[in-house]
Amino acid sequence: MSIVKERYAVEGMSCASCAASVESILSHVEGVKTAAVNFADSSVLVEHDPSLAPDRKLQEALKNIGYNLVVDQKGDAASGEEKEANQLQNLRLKLILAVVFSVPVVLIAMFFPGILYAEWIMLALSIPVIFWSGQDFFVIAFKRARHLSANMDTLIALGTGAAFLFSAFNTFFPEYLRSQGLEPHVYYEVAAVIIALILLGRYFEERAKSRTSAAIRKLMNLGSKTARVIRGGSEAEIPISEVQQGDIVIIRPGEKVPVDGKILEGRSVLDESMLTGESIPVEKKAGDTVIGATINKTGSFKMVAQKVGSQTMLAQIIKLVQEAQGSKAPLQKLADKISAVFVPVVIGIALISFTAWYLWGPSPQITYALIAAVTVLIIACPCALGLATPTAIMVGIGKGAENGILIKDAESLELAHRLNAIVVDKTGTLTRGKPEVTDMIWNVGIEARSEVSRVLLAIESQSEHPLALAVVNFLTREMDPAEKSTPALALRDGSINPWLEAQGSNNSSTEVRLDNFESITGKGVKATYQNETFFIGNRRLLEENQVMISPALKQKIDQVSREAKTVVYVGKGKETVALIGIADTLKETSAKAVADLKKMGLAVYMLTGDNPQTAQAIGQQVGIDHIIAEVLPADKARYVKELQAKGLIVGMVGDGINDSPALAQADVGIAMGTGTDIAIESAKITLIKGDLAAIVTAIRLSKETVKTIRQNLFWAFIYNLIGIPVAAGVLYPFTGFLLNPMIAAAAMAFSSVSVVTNSLRLKAKTFKEQ
Repeated sequence: MSIVKERYAVEGMSCASCAASVESILSHVEGVKTAAVNFADSSVLVEHDPSLAPDRKLQEALKNIGYNLVVDQKGDAASGEEKEANQLQNLRLKLILAVVFSVPVVLIAMFFPGILYAEWIMLALSIPVIFWSGQDFFVIAFKRARHLSANMDTLIALGTGAAFLFSAFNTFFPEYLRSQGLEPHVYYEVAAVIIALILLGRYFEERAKSRTSAAIRKLMNLGSKTARVIRGGSEAEIPISEVQQGDIVIIRPGEKVPVDGKILEGRSVLDESMLTGESIPVEKKAGDTVIGATINKTGSFKMVAQKVGSQTMLAQIIKLVQEAQGSKAPLQKLADKISAVFVPVVIGIALISFTAWYLWGPSPQITYALIAAVTVLIIACPCALGLATPTAIMVGIGKGAENGILIKDAESLELAHRLNAIVVDKTGTLTRGKPEVTDMIWNVGIEARSEVSRVLLAIESQSEHPLALAVVNFLTREMDPAEKSTPALALRDGSINPWLEAQGSNNSSTEVRLDNFESITGKGVKATYQNETFFIGNRRLLEENQVMISPALKQKIDQVSREAKTVVYVGKGKETVALIGIADTLKETSAKAVADLKKMGLAVYMLTGDNPQTAQAIGQQVGIDHIIAEVLPADKARYVKELQAKGLIVGMVGDGINDSPALAQADVGIAMGTGTDIAIESAKITLIKGDLAAIVTAIRLSKETVKTIRQNLFWAFIYNLIGIPVAAGVLYPFTGFLLNPMIAAAAMAFSSVSVVTNSLRLKAKTFKEQ
């Protein structure tokens, strides 16, 4: 028995219950071990024995219940952007048509029922709503009925179908009821409005799903499309798919590394934030490993390709995100779960009431029997049930946006209040995500500092290193206005210094003219000013040039290093004249946000790709006890999974590409709005301002929204519990009262209004701390 895992695209899934149906059907096919649907990208991961459960058998199983398994596009679900866009566009068109045609039907039914040919106009307007906009409800209901199962689609199809058919009968044959002494009412507005409302909910769900799958598409677009390799003794630029293990690849400054491998010759500084999340670039030399999709900042180098195609780190991250999105079985909506029981009960009551009226009712028995059965189906229409959750969710999502919290879907808003563990990334989440100067330690007198500052600013303004930018920003803030025009007017290539040009300064009286500017990869820079050589970089640069470091400065170095800061050395001639401490500093609100989360009973964990010393320093400052450092993207997702295995409901907060697998794996993924697009689209909630304190607000909002949903569902079911027996005629033997279908439709509308009104109460509430 040979078990394989294969991913297939699935067409026709329109809601969470569809996803559950696909999983259920495939799981029961002989030879299938497991089936996990990723509703976000309309795919299913099937673990099966191809000899017992071949592709065609799986496809046939789904075809029987109305879905299509695309067997010739395995693993390609994430790249179906065009198909997904077409599906969303089709749903939008159906929704627009349903709304445009439903509004006049409602207006005629409510305010102008006496106009000439009113019934015929409403019939004509309702037909496209029922038979085009709502066709999927009837198709799915029919296919489910063939397998003796029911869901929300079945209830919608029954209710709207009964209302439409009964109305059409009364439009074509009004004399039949009149001959029985009854008025032939029509209920076209009931059928049209229900379909329009349910389609509105489906559209929002589909749009949220589309945004989620965009994360995978953007991850796929991160990689380089081509690579420059040496073949046959000459350079050739080839598509990335043609790169093979063992190929020698040339990487130039500014280019992305195309595949994973090892540097053979050359050295450079690489931006590995995609992998580690850390803002400070990493020095690389011969023998070091480099990862595909990271960015080469300065030098050129040759590397040997070791991992290509699906073996690369980027491909593994994409796979992790896909599996994490599909690993949690999609939650069936409460309304769908109840529908599985409710629909057969409603049909049973309608049949019993029809039979009872036909056998024991007054004359004309068939008329009373039909009216009672249709009234039961109309009053059981899932309008209030369908509105209970989406109206509260829509108001909750709107309220979140007011508070700087973008909520992608209903599931995350419902789950947020149940969180009992929060995992946070360090860089860009707790910290600002960019290096800043925190210490400037001088080893010269006050008089000499001005000149050193001007030279330092001139040199660093020519460097491309991110740490140099931090120094430039610091010095321009600290120096006197008269000194801010001091960097070199002309760069070494003769062009105008862009920094100076941006300042709009033409003050040449204090300009610093540098000679022999040289950038030394992996060490720093050096330049000559007035016959004095200045060195700015790491300790190795100073040691190689015999620049002395005083004992007093060495003590300061130890102190700054213990605080997990990067030390930049400034040398002049043979003497170290200054030390610069640089770190990624904490956001002002981080410590209070962590304290508030702890007060709410949540355990807070910090995962970071940074070194243990820096991680511990940051953890102590914000009050986090659970700290894990030097973790890769797969480790973060694995750690979240371990917490979930312990029964915890986990929220993951991050801002980088490396966080995307963990954001997708978490029960609620929360991205900082200041982070990468991929992190934002892998997450379910985005904090627009990148403020961790907004998580506390989101949890409070979630609690109130869920409370409102429960109230709505309670009133929707109370309405049905009371209304259905009355519609069936249980009061007739005692009081002679039989519910008119028109009153049933009005009662249904009233229940919907009560649900919407209750949801709107959320708008008046405050969720931030006063």
